[in-house]
Amino acid sequence: MSQTAINTELQLKEIIVKAIKQAQEKGELPAAELYDFIIETPADRTNGDLATNAAMAGAKSFRMPPFKIAKAITDNIDLTGSVIERCETAGPGFINFFYSPMYYANVLKEIEEKGADYGKSNYGQGKKYMVEFVSANPTGPMHMGNARGGALGDCLASVLDAAGFDAYREFYVNDAGNQIEKFACSLEARYLQIYKGDEIIFPEDGYQGADIIDLAKEYADLNGDCLVNLDSRERKDKLVEYALPKNIKKMQSDIGKYGIVYDNWFFESTLHESGAVKAVVDLLTEKGLTYESDGALWYKNAQVVTERLLKKGKKQANIDKLELKDDVIIRKNGTPTYFAADIAYHKNKFDRGFDTCIDIWGADHHGHVMRMQGAMDAIGYDGDKLDVVLMQLVKLVRNGVPVRMSKRTGKAIQLADLLDEVPLDSARFLFNTREANTQMDFDLDLAVAHDNQNPVYYVQYAHARICSILKTLENEGIKLRSCTDEELCLLSSPEEKELINHLAEYTREIIESAKSYDPTRITKYVTTLATLFHKFYNACRVKGDDEHLTQARLNLCMAVKTVIANVLGMFKISCPDHM
Repeated sequence: MSQTAINTELQLKEIIVKAIKQAQEKGELPAAELYDFIIETPADRTNGDLATNAAMAGAKSFRMPPFKIAKAITDNIDLTGSVIERCETAGPGFINFFYSPMYYANVLKEIEEKGADYGKSNYGQGKKYMVEFVSANPTGPMHMGNARGGALGDCLASVLDAAGFDAYREFYVNDAGNQIEKFACSLEARYLQIYKGDEIIFPEDGYQGADIIDLAKEYADLNGDCLVNLDSRERKDKLVEYALPKNIKKMQSDIGKYGIVYDNWFFESTLHESGAVKAVVDLLTEKGLTYESDGALWYKNAQVVTERLLKKGKKQANIDKLELKDDVIIRKNGTPTYFAADIAYHKNKFDRGFDTCIDIWGADHHGHVMRMQGAMDAIGYDGDKLDVVLMQLVKLVRNGVPVRMSKRTGKAIQLADLLDEVPLDSARFLFNTREANTQMDFDLDLAVAHDNQNPVYYVQYAHARICSILKTLENEGIKLRSCTDEELCLLSSPEEKELINHLAEYTREIIESAKSYDPTRITKYVTTLATLFHKFYNACRVKGDDEHLTQARLNLCMAVKTVIANVLGMFKISCPDHM
């Protein structure tokens, strides 16, 4: 909520406490220690803007019916000097409060004063949060899951920043291990096929994409058959040395077009080169958490996760149902597994001083969450400071029918293809309209639509409409100016109050979004804001005969414009002044 709303609730709590003490002094309430009670915003404001359970919460302490306690409180309450106009009791003992016109004036004054900073808070107290997202395999093009993860991760980081955290964006490049070896074998086969044809058998588990064929052909066009007679290891290394940087550069380019700027691109290979992977394996071994079997080194995952869950109060019978298994961390051939490198990577994150690390993973990584949190516990860190957002699949549809191929290339749709077809604003907004844990149909027709069915267009149109109102009236000689308290207090219609109340909730929405790692709260918030603005505009004539009311309504329009701009700017979405 806005600072105005926060201050109002704090002030009201003091008023209620004072009323209780005064009732006790008069003998209307018995002597008792002060108890906790809440003040909240009811879902239905027709019965009040704020409500408290102070009377019901005091029933045990005072040994009195709540409705009698409520009467004693309201009989002694003094709202003088507050922005609460009146109060009344309801039901079994609720006390409802109604804002005075000055409350609404104060919200608008706060928005005018803070401008681009309205909505920001110090809730996070500068704590360092890393958000690692996308981290696509560099052996092939980025796909739709990466498009969704990119929008989700980048906007989450922006929300965290606005809520007072210090958010850091990182991309983890898996440029080592099995997938790179598979990449090398695939490239080698495609390269040799150019010169030896069908006698070269493509690996069963190789990467089948056309991009592998293209890369092999590019190398051959540039360098000819110079690799044909080389040792296989040397040939594969040469091909990877050529192809991998090209893939990574393409990934960085596509991510840049998507409006994402990472603070760091972290390469898995550096963990191996620095000895960090070996060090974490040695650490686990020193702690007695590894054992050898069938020539490989295993990590006691089942033991670690079981102990972790038992500490959290889980029942052994329920843990047994998980069928936990141990994990290989060093293969028979002596090479570390991806899991070993991942433990070293997350250790590295915490060693860099991050208070909390957030990973955005595909839902297929569900089973990896507990074992990674457990591994952090095992090496002496706090696994609870590793949070994972699991993201469900996204399906592209056009005319209600699933789409799998790009119209431009005739191949599977990649992030680059999506951005060729869909405006950046639509992609970033629409991917943040459904919570990460829900499957999503991304409607290509909707994404390119220039009408109110497209939610980002709908929100941008509200901003552009306000710009048009301000410009039109300025051309008529009516220029926006700051209003007096008395003028702002003229805003009293239900539509005006509803709109201002929603504006007042913006800061709280950002905080709740940060707490739940759910930036979709903000797209929903701003879409509702646009709806409430259109409702106000249709019900209340901005330009009227009363110059003071006209200016008050212009100030309200400007407040809405400011908040829309703040939301869209935070999500790196354009905010046009005309459409």
